[in-house]
This record gives sequence, structure tokens and C-alpha cells, in this order.
Amino acid sequence: MISRVDHKSVGILYMISALVFFVVGGAEAMVMRAQLSLPNLKLLTPDRYNQIFTMHGTTMIFLVVMPVIMGFGVYLVPLMIGASDMAFPRLNATAFWLQVAGGLLLYVSFATGNAPNAGWFSYAPLTEKPYSPGPGMDFWAIALLLIAASIIASAINFIATIAAGRTEGMTMRRLPLFVWMNLVNSAMILFALPVLAAALIMLLSDRLLHARFFDAARGGSPLLWQHYFWIFGHPEVYIMVLPAFGMISEIIPVFARKPIFGYPFMAASTLAIGFLSYGVWVHHMFAVALGRTFLSVFAAASMLIAVPTGVKIFNWTATMLGGSIHFTTAMMFAVAFLLEFTIGGLSGVAFAAVPVDWQMTDTYFVVAHIHYVLFGGTIFALFAATYYWYPRMTGKLLDETLGRFHFWFVIVGFNAAFFVQHFLGLLGMPRRVYTYANIPWWGPLNLISTIGAGILSFGVLIFCANLLVSLQFGKDAGADPWNAWTLEWSSAEAPPVEVKSRRPLWDLKHPDLPDWVHE
Repeated sequence: MISRVDHKSVGILYMISALVFFVVGGAEAMVMRAQLSLPNLKLLTPDRYNQIFTMHGTTMIFLVVMPVIMGFGVYLVPLMIGASDMAFPRLNATAFWLQVAGGLLLYVSFATGNAPNAGWFSYAPLTEKPYSPGPGMDFWAIALLLIAASIIASAINFIATIAAGRTEGMTMRRLPLFVWMNLVNSAMILFALPVLAAALIMLLSDRLLHARFFDAARGGSPLLWQHYFWIFGHPEVYIMVLPAFGMISEIIPVFARKPIFGYPFMAASTLAIGFLSYGVWVHHMFAVALGRTFLSVFAAASMLIAVPTGVKIFNWTATMLGGSIHFTTAMMFAVAFLLEFTIGGLSGVAFAAVPVDWQMTDTYFVVAHIHYVLFGGTIFALFAATYYWYPRMTGKLLDETLGRFHFWFVIVGFNAAFFVQHFLGLLGMPRRVYTYANIPWWGPLNLISTIGAGILSFGVLIFCANLLVSLQFGKDAGADPWNAWTLEWSSAEAPPVEVKSRRPLWDLKHPDLPDWVHE
């Protein structure tokens, strides 16, 4: 499979690599939680903790979330639009191997004894040679350049595929919402990732060529790094979440047995999120003295972007109302996604208020927020998507009994691990610390968080076991086990008739009905 360039093989390779790094990143998280489980522990040195902390964040964002959403997109988008493959199959395969090369290079840094240790955000001047003299930050920057090149190549490929590969009748108004959100996502990538690449090149120039972009002692500006990084970093949050929105938009209607409520609003709100996401990066910098007017504008934009996101929540909820809901494991994770992501969204709106942000910006409240958005949001949606599309990819159904064990262990473990971190933040516990004093409530709340992380990890192991066991011994799925509506479930590689509506597979199953029913 590793030498093939067809989109299905490449998509599966993306998912396998993401799963491997997910296990590695989860192990790093457990090491950190063990260190923080009780006050004044010294299981790790401060520098080793910083290395694990940096590698965990970088792994989860660049080597887990980004590759797995690319994998689902590469596998499903051509099938959903009736195309035979991605527009550029060899570029598709090249992008995957660039991603793997970046991940391997990042982890080779451990062999040097000096892995990157400045956090996944790598704020200057901490990343400059006087403060990070070893090669760790060089590995980090070069690895992320390779990964950025991979993501940009994939985005170009998605746009070309969706623009030129749609089958007859598949107009933009009939695109599956997963395809819509991948299209907007790809356009966002083309504006966001080059900014990260530029910042990485400037960092390497500072470190290796004695430039002075971020070195204040030589006339540079550390704040320049923050601006560059967050102009990339906040659209990146939506780049990681939008494909998850698309997955949920395909799964909920099928298991509610109702068409998606408000398709035009779902598509329009996706465009709004893509546009507004470039006007909110400064809310990561409210603690910087940028001036009240400047902060007010970005605070307003940060609140405004919650509106199109809220539209999606209401539309998914309205789709379920009055539906004949089938609570498969996929649907259970989809419903859990709505609840967990809403918690993360509400805490994000809290950060849009500048005085609130000033109090909590460097506390564990931020850690809770980002995990509710990215794990409670994106990862929960990816679990739902795996249970939904695994039969399409393997011909086997995932075991529903194991799936329910997986679901409840993850639900209990995730909320135990991260909900209490809101209270730690309100109690003033700073993030990015490797140990802490025996301050009232900090120890017990951290112990609960560590126990929750252990329960969550056990749930993920059940998921991995389910993937392997079902592949060998799972029930045969058949061509369309969910009685779905979109073309990827068609037994034919290309649709035999013109697409007439947003539910083309349903049309094929009911050819005798008049056109107005299909529309």
C-alpha cells in the first residue's frame, strides 16, 4: 500500500499515521499528568517536562488532528463528488510522505538529547540561541516547515478536485456539507500556513544565520513572532474544527432520518467562519499592551465569530428534533460532540472579554478550553466519523458493544480530566509549570484530572482494540449499512445517473418518485 497513489490508499495511510502519533501524544500527556498529580513531585526535571509538553502539543496538532482530517478528506471527497481520484494523485501521495518525514524528524530530536522545549507556540525570545542553544528548536522549525508544505499541497489538491472533479449535476448548492467545509478549509489553509512557514524561516534565520527578526537585544521584536504565529494559529483552530463540523453534518441527518436543517445557513456560516477567523488572532495577545482601541476591535470580532458557530449548533439540534434517531455509537459521539464543543465554545466567548482574559490567560482555564474545543470537538467528531465510515473503508462494522464501552470511558475520563481544570484556572494555577506548591484544592483537583486522563486513555485503548478486532472478526457491512444518502456509499465507483439533489444516493434508491420530491 505504501507505494500506491490512489486516494483511498493515501487516505488510509494518513489515518494510520495519525493513530500512531495519537498513541504517542497520549502517552506524553499521561507522563505530564503523572508529574502533576500531586504537589511538589519531581518525577521529571523541569527541562524534560518542557520537552514532553512541547512534543505533546506539537504532536496532537500537527501530527494527529491535521493528518487525520486530511485522511478523511482525501478518502471521502472524491467519492462524495463522483470523482475517480484527487486532481493530482502524485501530489497527494507526496504530501503524505512530507507529513511523515516532518513527524519523524521532530522525534529524531530526542536522540540528540535536546528535544524542542519552548511549547508548541514557541514564543520568542525563548526560542533564540541564547535561551535555547541546542538543536531542538532547529528540528522543530524544519519539521514544521515540511508539515506546512504538506498541508498547503493538500489544500491546493482539494480545491482543484472539488472545482474540476464534480460529477454531472453536482452543483455547489448540492455539495455534501463535508465537501463544502473541506473546500472552505482548504482556502483558509492557503492563507494561514504560508504565514507559519514565513515565521519558521525567520526563526531559523535568527538561529542559524544570525538574523535579528525576534531578538530584542539586537533590534528585533519578540512580539513579531506572536503576531505571525497567531495570524496562523487562530485560523488553525477553525482549520482543525471545520472538517469535524462537516463530519457531524453528514452523520446526524443519516441517524436522525431527516435532511440537514438549514443547508444554506450551514454553508453560509462556514464561509463566515472562514472570513472572520482572520480577524480574531489578537485575542491570544490581550495581555500585551496594544492599546484599548485595538483590543476592543478584536474583542468584538472574537465575540462575533461565535454567531456562525452557534448557527451550526442550532441547525444540528433542529435536525434531530422530531427525527427517528438511531443511537449507534457514531450518533452517540455526534451528540456528545455537540455538548462538549459547546462547553469549549462558551469558555472561548469568555476569553473574548478582555478583563476576563487578563485574569485567566495564563491559567489552567485556557488548558481546559482548548481541550474542550479540540478533543471534545474535533476528536469526538473523528470518533463518530470512524464508526460511521469504517464500514466503507474496510467492509466491516466496528463492534457496537466495544464502541459503547469506548464511548462511556471516554466521556467520563475526558470530563473528569478537563472540566476540573476550569476550577484550577479560576483558583489561579498557572499553565506551563512542571510542579506546584501544596496550595488548597490544587492537589485534589490535579489528582482528579490525572485519574480522569487514565480513564480516558483506557477508553482510547478500547477504541484501538476495536479497530483491530473488527478488521479481523467484525460483521460484514455490505454496501450501505446505514441506509445513507451520499455517493460514497454507492456500490458503483461512479454515479450511474445525473445528481438531482443533495441526497443523490437516496435518489438512486427511489427512481420512481417525481423530481420535486428529490429536491
